[in-house]
Parts: sequence; structure tokens; C-alpha cells
Amino acid sequence: MIDEDAIYSRVVEEFCEALGLDEDEIEPDSKVIDDLGAESLDFLDVAFRLERAFGIKIPRGEVQRAAEEGAAEAFEVEGRLTDSGATALRAAMPEVDPSEIEAGFAVRDIPGLFTVRTFLNLVLKLLREKEASEA
Repeated sequence: MIDEDAIYSRVVEEFCEALGLDEDEIEPDSKVIDDLGAESLDFLDVAFRLERAFGIKIPRGEVQRAAEEGAAEAFEVEGRLTDSGATALRAAMPEVDPSEIEAGFAVRDIPGLFTVRTFLNLVLKLLREKEASEA
């Protein structure tokens, strides 16, 4: 059985270590880039730390890939989300305010939408898959 509170605490701990922050600076809905000051290399550091902490493998680009697969039509055109792409990305990132994901949003800016909860959701998903495969 997965203890979501314990997993959240460990996710926060790994963010603190990677970004040099105190626990009280991190909230579930903190934007990793805007609120916590992470840069692209920090995403890799956080992912590596979470992989090691939980014994999982976080595929790079997993959120965008899931959204692309969920798009009924083209996900993006010329680097911008289509209506279908925006709908699919909102479904793939339910923790993000839907008003932030609109048609025309630049695909290159998707990492700016990531919150601590995005990472938590990804870890929980991968742990559930791991648990199911070991059952």
C-alpha cells in the first residue's frame, strides 16, 4: 500500500536537497521554475534524486508524451498547442490550473507549468505501476 503523505514528504525532501531550499519554502502547488527558482538542469537533478529515492525510472518528457498520445488531433503546430493539444495537456496535468493551458501555448514552455505536485503525481503513478508489475 502506497502512503501518499510519506511519499510527498520524501519528494519535498529531494526538492530541498536539489534546490537548497527549506521545507517551509515548498508547497504542493509551487511552480518548480517560477516559485522555486529551478533551472533545466535542476529538473534532471530532481528526477535523478526521485529515481534513486523510490527505485523508479522517470522517462524524460513523460508528461508531454502522455499528452501527445491523448490528443485527438495534432498536439501542436509550429511549436504551439492546438485546441486538441491543450485539452490533452490539461488531462495529463490535472494539478495545473486549466486556464494556464490554452491553445497557442508554446510547447517549449511546458516545463514552466510543472509543480511539486506534478512530480508527486508522476512518482505515485510509477510506484503504482511498479507495485502492480511485482504483484
